[in-house]
Amino acid sequence: MNRLTRRQFIGKSAMGMGAALIASHSAADLKAFSPPRPVRYPLGFQVWTIREQVIGDFAGTMKMMAGMGYKSVEMCSPRGYELSGFGPLMKMPPREMKQIVNDNGMLLESTHYTMNELRNNLEERISFAAESGQKQMILSSFDLPRDATMSDWMRAADELNKIGEITKKAGIQTGFHNHHTEFGEIDNVLIYDALLGQFDAELVKMQFQVAVIDIGYKAADYFNSYPGRFISAHLADYSVLDRKNVALGKGIVDWKEFFASAGRGGLKNIFVEMDQDTFGDSALFIKNLQY
Repeated sequence: MNRLTRRQFIGKSAMGMGAALIASHSAADLKAFSPPRPVRYPLGFQVWTIREQVIGDFAGTMKMMAGMGYKSVEMCSPRGYELSGFGPLMKMPPREMKQIVNDNGMLLESTHYTMNELRNNLEERISFAAESGQKQMILSSFDLPRDATMSDWMRAADELNKIGEITKKAGIQTGFHNHHTEFGEIDNVLIYDALLGQFDAELVKMQFQVAVIDIGYKAADYFNSYPGRFISAHLADYSVLDRKNVALGKGIVDWKEFFASAGRGGLKNIFVEMDQDTFGDSALFIKNLQY
C-alpha cells in the first residue's frame, strides 16, 4: 500500500475542503463571488431620433456618434422611410453607406424596414441589406389599424414567418420590433405574448423595446422566460418623477439585471433610442457599467 507523505496529506485535505466548500454554496452564492463584468455588446444607436442630422450630414453624424463612444448604428431603410424624410439617402449606394460607418469605427448590422417594402420588394431589400453588410432586417411595425383583431395580428405574424424564411436563405435574420401597442390585450390575451407563440423561433427573432418599462414590462423577464428568442434591444430609461425618458442609469431600469439576462435572451446588438441630449450620458454609463 502506498503511504502519503505529510505534505501530500495536507494538500489533498485542502483540495477536499475546497470541494466541500464549493458544494455547500448555491449557484446564486457562487455568482456573488464572481468578479463584475463590463458590458460586452458593442454599444449602438438607432438613427430615428436624430434623423434630421443623419439625413443632412450622414458622414458628420456618424463621426459625432463615434466620438461619443458608439460602436454600431441601426439605420432606417431609406426607401421604406422615404416619406419620413429619408429619401435623400436613397441616392447613397449601400456599399458607400457601409464604408462611411466603418470608416468611423462602427458596424452597420441592423436596419428597420416597413411592412410594405418587405411585402412588395423583398428581394431588392435583401440585396440592399447584403451590400451594406447587414445581418439583421428588423420589421418596425405591422402597421395594423387600432381595431385589428387577434386574427389580424396572427396573419401578419405568419406573413413575417414567410419573409423570415426567405431572408434566412440569404444569411440574414428577420426580426420584429415592438411598440407599446403590442403590450395591449385582446380578449384578455397580451398581443406580445401571442406573437411570441405565433412566430417561428428560428425565422423571426424579437427586438425588445425597453421603453415599455413605463407601463410595467421588463426586458429581463422576457429574456429569462423566452431564452434565445431575442436578437437585439432598443435601450431607454424612464423617470417616474419626471414622467419622461432619461439617460441610461438615471431612471428605473435595472441595467445590471438587464445585461445579466441578455445572453440568455440571445441578444446580439443593443441600440440606444432616445432624445439626442441623452446619447452622451448613456454611452458613458454603459462604458462604466459592471454587472
